[in-house]
Amino acid sequence: MSLGMRRLAFILLLLVAVVTGPILLQRKSSGAGAGNSDDRLVVITPHTNTIRAEFGAAFARHWKKQTGRTLYIDWRTPGGAADIRKVLDSAYAASAALGKQEAGIDVLFGGGTPEFLLQSSRERLEVLDVFASNPSWFREEVIPKTFTGERYYDEGRTWVGVCLFQLGICYNPGVLEGLGVQPPERWEDLANPAYAGQVAFADPTKSGSVARVLEMIIQEQMQRVLRERGDNPVAREEGWQRSLKLLQKLAANTRYFTDSANRVPYDVAQGDAAAGVCIDYYGRSFEEKLRSSRTGPRFRWVAPKGGGSVSVDPVAVLKGAPHADIAQEFVRFCLSDEGQLLWNLRPGEPGGPQHVALRRLPVRRDLYTPENLQRFSDHDAMPFEGAADFVYREELTRGALPAITATFRAMCMDPHEELRAAWLAMNRGGGGDADRAALVAFSDVSSLSYEHLMNEIVPLFTKKDTVAAGREMTRLSEIFRANYQRASNLAEQP
Repeated sequence: MSLGMRRLAFILLLLVAVVTGPILLQRKSSGAGAGNSDDRLVVITPHTNTIRAEFGAAFARHWKKQTGRTLYIDWRTPGGAADIRKVLDSAYAASAALGKQEAGIDVLFGGGTPEFLLQSSRERLEVLDVFASNPSWFREEVIPKTFTGERYYDEGRTWVGVCLFQLGICYNPGVLEGLGVQPPERWEDLANPAYAGQVAFADPTKSGSVARVLEMIIQEQMQRVLRERGDNPVAREEGWQRSLKLLQKLAANTRYFTDSANRVPYDVAQGDAAAGVCIDYYGRSFEEKLRSSRTGPRFRWVAPKGGGSVSVDPVAVLKGAPHADIAQEFVRFCLSDEGQLLWNLRPGEPGGPQHVALRRLPVRRDLYTPENLQRFSDHDAMPFEGAADFVYREELTRGALPAITATFRAMCMDPHEELRAAWLAMNRGGGGDADRAALVAFSDVSSLSYEHLMNEIVPLFTKKDTVAAGREMTRLSEIFRANYQRASNLAEQP
């Protein structure tokens, strides 16, 4: 076969893969396909294929039992929370031009509380029927209104959390041993210079969970100062600056910023990184898969001491939902005993997943009974106990998450090459005057005060003034890049 023919054959094979791949990989929610089902539900979600498959199949069975009708679930998976936001923004903007308010989507399933707060503020979420049909589920002893400072459902009843999650640190004990580093227990442990080039981190502008990590680190540092000095503007500024300096060091140790948050535990497990930031259910799943009595653990996950709240992943029905009644029943199913237990029952248990444990924790605290816990994948999980060492204070970072992720990108990601070079140069030195001067230049965050963030940058993102926001991020990026270059030059002086 000639070279030209081989190239043509290769291109044809690629075309076949592109065309048939999505068809072969599509997971159906029930025996009914898109063309021959009685009913349809359109769900947009960042959830994994495992969660989609198990919840899709379970709800299809539930719908068949309730109505006698078959159901096809059309899962829309554009990516993380930021990608979903773009899809919804475009869809609602297009419908508004026609005098309507619809996106052609029924349910928003997962993505973290900040995204649901944002969509609610834009009046894109319907009031949920479940609050009226099942009021007993919203007693404090079942689903609390708030816990560890986090909202578990919306005051306007437009969204509700269906499962819990914590953000934490995953690490590879073998790699840490080779580095001579103790296992991390707190966020600031990842700022240790020994971790240089060894921390895996996802892009917080793409991942809603990693965006919350930034917020938790900021909240922890600010609250430490406020406990010492009282809550006042000066103390808030000091705590904010401490958090920025910690984020700089953590980012300087970062190996990469991936678009996919689930790549982080893979790389840590394989030893390509010593530690990383990931959500609890990724951590628990990998810990179980890689447990070995012969070689010892290859992967561990820990919740950082004093640095994380217990958050929820919500569900909501979107305005203009084309299948509103089915969407409302999906929400009710997610909060029912059947839907809640599906999150953590072991595969094979009655009512449990058909194939793979989901390793997420139910939001309903009344289901953590001794009988249920015996059937849980995480039988020792008691999320409503022992989590009071950190309480999220919404007023410290209210509405600021998009601005925080953007400023982190400007401060640490865009000038990452200069940031890492400065950090390495400083840590090669002997700690003399030049290194101390370099650290001052490296840690200069005076261009990004807490007041500037909350009063000037946050409004740019609230008003969606992309031009002004982009201009401000470029300005900050140039300032920090210059700071890091100056730090490098100082550290390299003899």
